[in-house]
Amino acid sequence: MNLPGGGNPAPTAAHPEPDSGSSSPKTPSKSRSETQARKLNVSSKLNRWSIARAVRSGIKLDHPVHRTAEPRSPIRQLTEIDPTLEEDAGGVSSAIDDDDDDGDGFTAGKSLYLVSDGTGWTAEHSVNAALGQFEHCLVGRGCSVNTHLFSGVEDEEKLVEIVKQAAKERAMLFYTLADPSMAKSAKQACNLWGVPSNDILGPIIEAIASHLGVSPSGLPRGARSRGKTLDDEYFRRIEAIEFTIKQDDGTLPENLNKADIILVGVSRSGKTPLSTYLAQKGYKVANVPIVMGVELPRTLFEADPRKVFGLRIDLVVLQAIRKARAKTLGVDAESGKKYSGIDFVRKELEFASRVYAKNPGWTVIDVTNKAIEETAAVILRLYHDGSDSSSVPRISKRY
Repeated sequence: MNLPGGGNPAPTAAHPEPDSGSSSPKTPSKSRSETQARKLNVSSKLNRWSIARAVRSGIKLDHPVHRTAEPRSPIRQLTEIDPTLEEDAGGVSSAIDDDDDDGDGFTAGKSLYLVSDGTGWTAEHSVNAALGQFEHCLVGRGCSVNTHLFSGVEDEEKLVEIVKQAAKERAMLFYTLADPSMAKSAKQACNLWGVPSNDILGPIIEAIASHLGVSPSGLPRGARSRGKTLDDEYFRRIEAIEFTIKQDDGTLPENLNKADIILVGVSRSGKTPLSTYLAQKGYKVANVPIVMGVELPRTLFEADPRKVFGLRIDLVVLQAIRKARAKTLGVDAESGKKYSGIDFVRKELEFASRVYAKNPGWTVIDVTNKAIEETAAVILRLYHDGSDSSSVPRISKRY
């Protein structure tokens, strides 16, 4: 230990000066401060993780910042590079250099900070999709990653605290901030504190605005001023889901003319899950089963044929699905043979084909080995192309 004047401390009885001529000098006992320092060194990562959790909880951190006589707002801190911020940033860099290792050989994964003014769904799923390209590294723990989501960040003071903490952890920061001023502040703060960052939402918004020739609102999805639009969309979807549930499996055929989309097909061709998926997107869907010996409702043939979609499926695939279904329900062998027997399934598919042939205005789609999303995309494309106008917004894409 060095004294302020540069000399060495005088030997004491408690700590005698080691004999230079001794072949095996005794190691002095460690003081309480040295023991505490070692404990802090071992738990430094845990301490930083605790700080990160505090920041996510909205607790303001106390950093050693030189105060000026006049209080400065977060805007000024982000837009003016002054000695105060440079000294504080330098302190963070020094802390990072001094605390790069835990002292016990443990090295934590690199951190990714996700900042959003909403729920953070977009940022989280975008980053997770990108991380999927590094599974070969992540699974083997060769490049472990820790993600920290900060949702509902709507003021710059909290944003500054998050950026400071990201600088301490040498984290990379991704943000989805709809407000242009907040996005600009995030970029300036990251540049100031040396935090690598990426704006996920900004470039997409700018591209769409340029294409449409319309300026974006700059409001987060949960903003109060957008509440009415969100409520309208919410209730429209709820109404569609309720309608679809009531119209499942041919129930209430008198309401078929109120449906946006009508699905027709034999049992186990996927009508119900497809109906539910489309309903969640705001479409009123009805599905009608085709069963040999059961007459189809008259209202089905009175409906606009452009709304009716017949589902076709391969014989072998349908038989396998029905066999699994009968086994799950515990159907007896005799009934199961009639429901999933190859001859019965073939006859029912042929009967459905004859129904489709008698109604050339219907669109028939082969759903064999197709995902629900894939079939839904085809239906929505054809539905919108076949209708002159619709109150339902176009959400499908062309292939």
